[in-house]
Amino acid sequence: MNAHLVWDWNGTLLHDIDAVIEATNASFAEIGLPRITLERYRELYCVPVPKFYERLMGRLPTDDEWEVMDEIFHRHYWTLAGTCGLTEGAAEILARWRYEGLTQSLCSLAPHEQLLPIIRTHGIEDHFIRVDGRVDGSHAGKSQQMARHLAAIEDIDIDPRRVVVIGDAVDDAVAAAHVGARAVLYTGGSHSRASLELAGVPVVDSLAEAVEVAQALAG
Repeated sequence: MNAHLVWDWNGTLLHDIDAVIEATNASFAEIGLPRITLERYRELYCVPVPKFYERLMGRLPTDDEWEVMDEIFHRHYWTLAGTCGLTEGAAEILARWRYEGLTQSLCSLAPHEQLLPIIRTHGIEDHFIRVDGRVDGSHAGKSQQMARHLAAIEDIDIDPRRVVVIGDAVDDAVAAAHVGARAVLYTGGSHSRASLELAGVPVVDSLAEAVEVAQALAG
C-alpha cells in the first residue's frame, strides 16, 4: 500500500525554528526571564506550552504572565513567519508525491486564517487534498485536530493503517496513535532528538528520509 502523508506545518514543512526562538525570547524579556538558546529550548519544550514554561521557570506562569507572553510571542512570531522559508527539499518532495499520484494533506494547530495565506505564498496549496488549521479559537490538542482532519477526508477512503503523520513534535506521534496511524518525527523543529526518540517512532534528520520511512511503514 502507498502511504497517505499527513504533514505538520510549523517546524516540519516550514523552517521556522529561528523565528520561534526570537519570538520566545521577546516574550521572555517582558517578564524578566533570561534569553533561551535553541539547544535549551529543544531540551525543555513540551505541550501544553504552560508546562514548558513551568520547566523553565520552576513554576507555572500566572494568568497575567501567560497572557502577556502569549500575546507577545504570537505578535512577534507572525511578523517573522512571513520571512521563513520551507524546509530543505520540501517543495520538491510535495510536488513529486503529487506527481506520482499519491495523496497528502496538512494538519496544523496554527490558526487556519493565518495558515492558508502563508501556504499559498509558498505555492504549495494544490499539493494537498485538504488543509486544516485551528478554527474558531479552539484550544483542542493535536489528537482532536487529527481526528477531525481524517474524518473530513473519509470520502476518498483513506485507510488509517496507511496514514503516516510527519511532524517535529512528540505530540504528532501521540496524535497519530490516537487515530490508528503511524508517525515519523523530524529533528529540525522544536524537540531534541533525545526527546523525540522517547515517542517510540522512527526519528529522521531530513524530510526526504521521512518520506522513505513513511512509505516503508505503510507498505
